[in-house]
Amino acid sequence: MRVALCQISSTPDPAANLDQVRTQVAAAAAQGARVVLFPEATMVNFAVPLAPVAEPLDGPWATAVREIADAAGVVVVAGMFTPSTDGRVFNTLLATGQGHHLGYDKIHLFDAFGFQESRTVAPGADVVTFDLDGTTFGLATCYDVRFPELFRALADKGASAILLGASWGAGPGKREQWELLVRARAMDSTSWVLAAGQADPGPVEGTTPLGIGYSTAAGPRGEVVEQLAGEPGLILVDISDVEDVRAAIPVLANRRL
Repeated sequence: MRVALCQISSTPDPAANLDQVRTQVAAAAAQGARVVLFPEATMVNFAVPLAPVAEPLDGPWATAVREIADAAGVVVVAGMFTPSTDGRVFNTLLATGQGHHLGYDKIHLFDAFGFQESRTVAPGADVVTFDLDGTTFGLATCYDVRFPELFRALADKGASAILLGASWGAGPGKREQWELLVRARAMDSTSWVLAAGQADPGPVEGTTPLGIGYSTAAGPRGEVVEQLAGEPGLILVDISDVEDVRAAIPVLANRRL
């Protein structure tokens, strides 16, 4: 199973970002990818108000992504924003194509490092997976990576690979934390953790998390298999079965709490 991680820099324009999705999916599918992962906030970056651009999963933006995915014969996973009933939005990771069209609403909101995501974003509640070609994929978003219980819950639902979209905020030690957390969550869950981040946009003002790059594919032993630097790029990863690793390192089976 080949998975592509697309490291892009989203703009404030959903149509322009959709063009990026179209271009990257074509490149990934041409190289044999079956799943094409994009970052959190692919639809539009965090530099603009989110409520005016939020759309339901059957709205035009997600429908266009589904059409791109189906035309390429892949599943596309990409961050977008969907409306919440309380006037906020959900930070949604869309998974669409090959008969799938579903979303994971980010559970853990980024109220940290001077940024308050919960002011405009409502938390999700459901642990979400989907199956493709005999592999179960779990979905997670950015700040979720600091919470090992979610990754174990995804593994308990059968996930052997977890797709993580992120718009990781810059700051002292943030790259080191990102790399450590992605690897640690792979070890916690003895799963592949495939983490696509927004590319580094360069110097920005304030605390808005626009990305640092360093998209990372970590194997179930916590090893870094592939990684990008800060600029836009594409990773192709051939993931394998994790049963041998889980037999050798049975942390899921040995849990007492």
